[in-house]
Amino acid sequence: MPEPDDRSQLQFRRWTDPAILAVAAAAVASGIGQFGVVAALGSVAKAFGHAAPSGSIAAQAGLSGTQLGAGLAVIRLASLGGLPLAGLADRYGRRRMILVMLTVGLALTAVTAAAPGYWWFVGVFALGRPLLSATNALTQITAGEETGAPDRAKAVALVSAGYGVGAGITAILHSLFVKTLGFRGLLALAVVPLVLVQLLRPVVVESQRYQVSTNEPERPLPVFGVVGERLGRFWILIAVTFLISVITGPANTFVFLFAQSFVHLSGVATALMVVGAGVGGLAGLLTGRYMADRVGRRATAAVGMIGLAAWGVVAYSGGRTALVLGYILGVFAGSVLAPAVGALVNELFRTDVRASVAGWVVAAGVLGAVTGLLAFGAVADVGNRFGYSAAVVFLPAALGAGLFFLLPESRGLEPEDLTGTTGRHRPATRSRRSRRG
Repeated sequence: MPEPDDRSQLQFRRWTDPAILAVAAAAVASGIGQFGVVAALGSVAKAFGHAAPSGSIAAQAGLSGTQLGAGLAVIRLASLGGLPLAGLADRYGRRRMILVMLTVGLALTAVTAAAPGYWWFVGVFALGRPLLSATNALTQITAGEETGAPDRAKAVALVSAGYGVGAGITAILHSLFVKTLGFRGLLALAVVPLVLVQLLRPVVVESQRYQVSTNEPERPLPVFGVVGERLGRFWILIAVTFLISVITGPANTFVFLFAQSFVHLSGVATALMVVGAGVGGLAGLLTGRYMADRVGRRATAAVGMIGLAAWGVVAYSGGRTALVLGYILGVFAGSVLAPAVGALVNELFRTDVRASVAGWVVAAGVLGAVTGLLAFGAVADVGNRFGYSAAVVFLPAALGAGLFFLLPESRGLEPEDLTGTTGRHRPATRSRRSRRG
């Protein structure tokens, strides 16, 4: 007697289901923890800076572009730890790893507030970074696994929006209360989501697809050698993730430093810029979700990636208007990109290796961001111009958008349709439409 199709055991959730909202809330907490170093970078540089020749980046920011880029690169490199941590979710479950990593990561972020110097700040913050990076990846995996094809891009967009809300809260608080909180007060506020996370425990559920995959008689070790015959699509996804992060690493990380120390945008104006970016991000997620479901994952992701690079160059080209316009539209473009890429990660690989693949995606993003940060800082030091640095780093990376079209199109399909198996060994039936729970 043939074994049943695993999908017969699944009751897919709507993207508005409380379980999906709970992982979106976890993404909010992750965004608050991770974005603290970005929002407070200008204050950190001035607090730990030193005297420098007039006219240099160090004179304006407090630390040189190379020091800033190197410190941020260390923090980004620490996120490589997210690779094995995310992979462990293929062995121990999504729910357990999300709750444990989020709790420890936020606690370490709060401890960073007591750092006595710049490199102490970098080191302590770097300890919590991989935990929060892996958490963010797993929230998207959980949202994708719990939903069917009609709701998957919506659920991934919701989780991406959650991360953006958390990042925006941190940026707004720093912009409005920088003199009151400083960077130490801002990072200490991580205790608030740390407490709230404990309230999420009863609502965060284990992925049904993961529970089905645990019935397999043979299960792979997490992370290493897990993608088997899907290596082609795996390496394409890794390459395009690397190039996206070459853009987003410096584009997102230096923007508040640039606003505070170079164009001298006021705290209120910076907060309004962040609010505008929040509106732009929401519009981008809605646009990206619609395009991913109507036009396709690949074309949507490619358009978003090109927009990221173009508007990033505009943001750093000089002047307050260019900064505000470039930042808001850059967030819009990145938000168009997010649902499509998140859906592809969920749909191109088997359930028993999906979290490990997400870990590799985190690692590729880390290496891309580090490459971008180091290149951006070094070029900026040579010419003392962020605009020139943005053009040199962002525009060549944007050429990688064409790689998306080497991946299979997954619009309207379940992961089982694209992987050819429902578990590790059993064949999947073709083209069954999602059922909604």
